Amino acid sequence: MLLTALAPVIWGSTYLVTTELLPPGRPLLAGVLRALPAGLLLVAVTRRLPKGSWWWRSAVLGALNIGVFFALLFVSAYRLPGGVAATVGAVQPLIAAGLSAALLGDRLTLRTLLSGIAGVAGVSLLVLRADAQLDALGVAAALGGAVVMATGVVLSKRWTSPAPLLATTGWQLTAGGLLLVPVTLLVEGPPPPHLTGSNLLGYGYLALIGAAVAYGLWFRGLRALPPTSVTFLGLLSPVVATTLGWLVLGQDLAPVQALGAVIVLGSLAAAQIRRPAPAPTTAGPKPAHRPSPESATAPGARA
Repeated sequence: MLLTALAPVIWGSTYLVTTELLPPGRPLLAGVLRALPAGLLLVAVTRRLPKGSWWWRSAVLGALNIGVFFALLFVSAYRLPGGVAATVGAVQPLIAAGLSAALLGDRLTLRTLLSGIAGVAGVSLLVLRADAQLDALGVAAALGGAVVMATGVVLSKRWTSPAPLLATTGWQLTAGGLLLVPVTLLVEGPPPPHLTGSNLLGYGYLALIGAAVAYGLWFRGLRALPPTSVTFLGLLSPVVATTLGWLVLGQDLAPVQALGAVIVLGSLAAAQIRRPAPAPTTAGPKPAHRPSPESATAPGARA
């Protein structure tokens, strides 16, 4: 669980890297250069290609977890204040819990529902501003991003790949990156003709750390943990982003934001609690009679 939590912690640094190192106004290009090079690198290292149904499954999962998610994230980021987009996106654990109950047969508990509601409330206190303006299309995009990401998480649990973890991660990153290429060219045009050293450093960080490492840890966690538990860990991203903005960029951190962070961490911890398996109630067969030490040492016992 701690290793899986490193993925949203890394993703929480994306805002800092984007604002400080990347050229402005090119979020889709950042998505392509974050996903596609990392995916191709993992495919080259593992030297494994999909087989059979995993060609279309990798395309579906790559679209949900990366390609379509990044595109919807781009729309919501441009049409909504960051706090509104993050608050709407915080409903993802609740959506994943519902999908897990429907597709995987997982039990939807009251504690999970209350933890999900508390998580949304905590994120809103952490990042939402009183003067935030709502936009219907932006809200729909943010909600759609939460739905497609939650669906990708649940399907990743249902479709367990027989291939090594890094190969499966590479397939999804490549598929998602390829899906973003035509959208990026249509919306943002060709890449800038000149990139600075800071730009290249930022793109390199997003590709190697933010994609190859982070998504590898994320998908590893999905193989070992319930999908609802994994999506709750995603609430760490706005907490880390706000903390880095305070520590590195000198942004103000109000007491209400600190309270929001505490609520988010509390909801995350509550969601990870698992009810122990009930002890068996049926009586098993009676154990065979064993001789007592006295009878074992009695005369004739070793005969």
